[in-house]
Amino acid sequence: MGKYFGTDGIRGIANDTLRPELAFGAGRAAAAALALSGRTRPRVLICKDTRASSDMLEAALTAGLCSAGADVSPLGVLPTPAAAYLTRQTGADMGIVVSASHNPYEHNGIKMFNESGFKLPDALEERIEGLIDCPEEAISASGGRVGRVIRERDAGRRYADHLVSLAGGGLDRLRVAVDCSNGAASFTAERIFKRLGVDVTLTANAPDGMNINEGCGSTHIEALRGVVRGGRFDVGFAFDGDADRCLAVDERGALIDGDMIMAICARAMKDAGRLRSDAVVGTVMTNSGVIEYARERGIGFFSAEVGDKYVLETMLANGCVLGGESSGHTIFLDDATTGDGQLTALRFLGVMAGSRAAASELRREVPVYPLVLLNAAVEGGNGAKDAIMSDQRLIDAVRNEERGLRGAGRILVRPSGTEPLVRVTVEAKDGKTAEGIAKRLVDLIDSLCAAR
Repeated sequence: MGKYFGTDGIRGIANDTLRPELAFGAGRAAAAALALSGRTRPRVLICKDTRASSDMLEAALTAGLCSAGADVSPLGVLPTPAAAYLTRQTGADMGIVVSASHNPYEHNGIKMFNESGFKLPDALEERIEGLIDCPEEAISASGGRVGRVIRERDAGRRYADHLVSLAGGGLDRLRVAVDCSNGAASFTAERIFKRLGVDVTLTANAPDGMNINEGCGSTHIEALRGVVRGGRFDVGFAFDGDADRCLAVDERGALIDGDMIMAICARAMKDAGRLRSDAVVGTVMTNSGVIEYARERGIGFFSAEVGDKYVLETMLANGCVLGGESSGHTIFLDDATTGDGQLTALRFLGVMAGSRAAASELRREVPVYPLVLLNAAVEGGNGAKDAIMSDQRLIDAVRNEERGLRGAGRILVRPSGTEPLVRVTVEAKDGKTAEGIAKRLVDLIDSLCAAR
C-alpha cells in the first residue's frame, strides 16, 4: 500500500483524514499523470454514492482535474461498476468513483479506473501520489487549456441497458427481495430487475446521505433475512453502498456468501462451456468446502491475497474469467472489469432459472467447513508482529497442526495490517477441531510474546 492509496483507492473520514484539499490534489495529480503519459486534454468520468460528503469531494476532484486541463463528465449517483463500464464504453481516459463502499457514512473514498475499466496499476498510483506531494510538478492549465465540465446524459440508462443485455430469460417467474443498502443501487436496481420481468421488492432504497450501510446491505444481512423469511420470496440479494458487492439469502433466509455464489456460478458456467481455463480464483480466506466443491467438479482453484484488485490480477495471470471473495466481490470478466453486485445477482438468478432449483437447493450443494477466527494481541508494532511470524516454534506448530488435518481444512496465521494483533484462522470439518487448533496456536503466540 502507498501513502494515500490502499488496496481500494484513497480512503478516510470525510473532511478529516480525507479533506477536500486532498481530493483536489488527487484530481490535479490524476489529470497531470494522464497528460504526462501523452493524453492531450484527457476526459474523466466521475460518479458517486449517496453519502452526504460525496458532493463535496466530487466538487473538489472536479476542480483539481480541470485545473490541470482535464475535461470532467459528472455522472451523478451510480454504482462503482457503472463507472468502470462507462469509462471503457465512452472512450474516456479515466473513471473516478467517490465512495467508501461498505463503510459507515462518515467515511468516504476515491477509486480510480484506467481507460480499460480496470483499477489503476501500482505504478500509476505511485506516480499520482508523487504528484500529490509535489504539486509544482503537476501541469497547471490556464486560459483555454482549463478543463471544462461536460454533462453526460442517460449514463444510468446506458449502464442498465448493459446489464439487461447480459441477463438470460426465465427470470419473470421469480420473486426477489433486494436490499439496496441506501446506496447507489437505489437509483438502478428497480429499473434493471423490472425490465427483466422480475417480481422485485426493494428495501433500504431511501438514501438520506447518512443512512448508507446503516443496519442494511451486505454488511448487515440479518435485515434481508427477515424480509425474505416474512415475504415468501424465492431469494434475496444485498448490495453494499456502491453496489460492487452482492450477498444472497435463500428462501429460508440462510446466507449464500460470495464464495458460494462463485462456486454455484462456476459449475453452471463449466456445464455451459463458458468457464475458460476450467478454474476460478478465490482468496486465502476462501472456505475449504468451496474449494473441495470446485475440485470435485473438475474446476481448478487459484488463491489470491485478500482484495478484489489481487483477485483480478490472479485471474488475468491464469486466464480465468470468474473470481471473487466471500465478502461478495465477484468478477465475471467476460462481462465486467470489476465486481458488480447487480450483475452477480442476475447471474445467480440465471442459474436458478436454468436449473429450476430453489436457492436453498443450490446452497446445500456447497459444503462449508466451520471456521474459527481468534486474535492474539502483539504489542510492539510491526517489528514485533514480524518477529512472531518468523519464530520457528510458531512455524513448526502450524505445520504440525496442518498435518493433523490431513488436507481436510486449513490454517491461516497472519498479522493484522491495522491493529496490534496476529489473526489465527482455522477451518476443519468439525467446529471443535477448528476451535482446539486455533486456541492452541493463540496460546503459543501469547507465550512467545510473554517471553520477549
